[in-house]
Amino acid sequence: MNKESDSKIISGTMTWGKWGMNLSTHEMQDLIEYNLELGINSFDHADIYGGYTTETEFGKAFQLSSIQREKIKLITKCGIQYPSDLRPVKIKHYDYSTKHIRFSVENSLRNLKTEYIDAFLLHRPSPLMNPDEIGSIISELKTEGKIKEFGVSNFTRSQIELLSASTNIEYNQIECSATNTDSLTNGILDYCQLKKINVMAWSPLGSYFKVLDVKKNRIKSILEKLCQKYSCQEDQLLLAWLIKHPARISPVIGTTKKKRLLSSVKAKFINLEITDWFSILEASWGKRIP
Repeated sequence: MNKESDSKIISGTMTWGKWGMNLSTHEMQDLIEYNLELGINSFDHADIYGGYTTETEFGKAFQLSSIQREKIKLITKCGIQYPSDLRPVKIKHYDYSTKHIRFSVENSLRNLKTEYIDAFLLHRPSPLMNPDEIGSIISELKTEGKIKEFGVSNFTRSQIELLSASTNIEYNQIECSATNTDSLTNGILDYCQLKKINVMAWSPLGSYFKVLDVKKNRIKSILEKLCQKYSCQEDQLLLAWLIKHPARISPVIGTTKKKRLLSSVKAKFINLEITDWFSILEASWGKRIP
């Protein structure tokens, strides 16, 4: 979310609950407040996180804080039907029926203890999604004031075009990083710029800190030199690399560590020189830029 009132860095909540750190209510409250202190006012959710439990835990924590609702931006997603204790479906699938979208929005409102969702996204594209049906219910929910803006996640250009015939797409959250550069060449970032669609990037550090491979070693050799040049850390360079893109990408940071959050917000002050930006891309590809 890259409007002037929104933070460039978005705090992702997927690992706050049972799918990660299993933070207590007071620990979540403290983390929410710390994000705000750093200027991070946008929080990325999905109904599925924590097996459909993390939204509720976040809502309780936010309710304990003294933060006014209008001071934060709440993003959430729906669509994935995932077998879990709270949702014993037979098989993982996607549901974008009118009934399910309305249920998901109203359930998220209850869980997050809020009267509106700032940005409501469809989590992943479904081969069975009906654009007219989706457009109709999104229009209703906007009219009712339950969602402010609408978007998608992991959608291709053609999928966005299909849905755009029935409703306005304001966001696309995609996987994008120095180790996963597909969006630089598959046309999705070009299209989002053309249509003024705000771009969020999940897993903005990619596999850099997770996988030890040839690609990581190539990138690391470049980052080590640039860290000295810009007096910064590797994670900050990887985020700065994303932020420099003209699509004005907002990284979704999936950490609960205060030290890493603090490090992340400093990335937006690093202005990579164009040759340094391309040196990271060249290292990722393992060959000279065509």
